[in-house]
Order: sequence, then C-alpha cells, then structure tokens
Amino acid sequence: MIRVAEVRLIGPENENIGVVPVQKALQIARDAELDLVEVAPNSEPPVCRVMDFGKFLYERTKKDREARKSQTKIEVKEIRLRPKTNEHHRGFKTRDARRWLLEGNKVKVTIRFRGREITYPEIALEDLREIAQELADVALIEQSPNIEGRTMGMVLAPSKPAKKKTAEPDKEASPQEE
Repeated sequence: MIRVAEVRLIGPENENIGVVPVQKALQIARDAELDLVEVAPNSEPPVCRVMDFGKFLYERTKKDREARKSQTKIEVKEIRLRPKTNEHHRGFKTRDARRWLLEGNKVKVTIRFRGREITYPEIALEDLREIAQELADVALIEQSPNIEGRTMGMVLAPSKPAKKKTAEPDKEASPQEE
C-alpha cells in the first residue's frame, strides 16, 4: 500500500538501514518474515519499519487507551434557584457548589423566573453576584450572568485544578520541615 519510490527504512532490530527503494524494503521484510509498516507518512522520504503489524496495532491501541485514561473529564453541575429563594436555602446550594468546584467540576447557576418575576431581573442579578462573591476564593466566573428566555444563568469554573486523591499519601510520606 506504500505509494512512493523510496523510503527511509528501519530494520527488524531497530537499526537504521537508510533510504532504499520500496521493492528492496519489501524484500527485507519478507526475508525477516515480518511486515513493512509506514510509521511516519508525512516525512520526506516516508519512514517505514520492518515489524509485526499486529504488534504495531496492539501497541497503538494500548497507547490510545492510556491517553484516554489520563484525560480529565470536567462535568458541569447545576444549581437552580428562584428570585424568591431565601438566604438559608441559597446557603445549602452554595455549599454544594463549593464542594463541586473543589472536586474540579464547573457549576452552572440558574435562576428561573415564574410569572411576573421576569419584570425584576435585578433581583436575580444581585443573587448571582452574591453567589459569585461567596465562591470567589474557589471559583472564577467563566460566563457572566445573562438572560435566556425565562432563566438567568452564569457559569463558574474552578480557580485551581482539583487535587488528586492519590497525591495525599505522598504528602504524608515526605519529611516535614520545622
């Protein structure tokens, strides 16, 4: 499937053979009873390697799996309020939001208007400002308050990355300075 005249060849024992014609590279691969695999098609000339193709695919999928495992997934949690929500209930919601932000999740704060409450958006805006002020030590405002239909919302993002649970035992093992 290799469609170029010459390739840079890496042999079966990872030795650099150099630039050779494709036919010679295929012959070297046949003699070693292995496959000719194009590992860097964009370079000039393309780099090919004499190796077992099945092993190559296995290692590549293993590497992809490891990369996916190390990715962090950021969830967006939501707290919903109304303009008439009292201080006590808002305190519960803010405490949940603080916990989620410390875990590394984003928090969407939504205030829903019912009936004629929509005529007083400044009440909801003040509530959102107070929540942002309470969470200012752990969060940054990613999306400022805006109205969409009958809801007003803003998005808060954690200001520091979440602490990993595996890092805590390392801290105990290290000697403390006094």
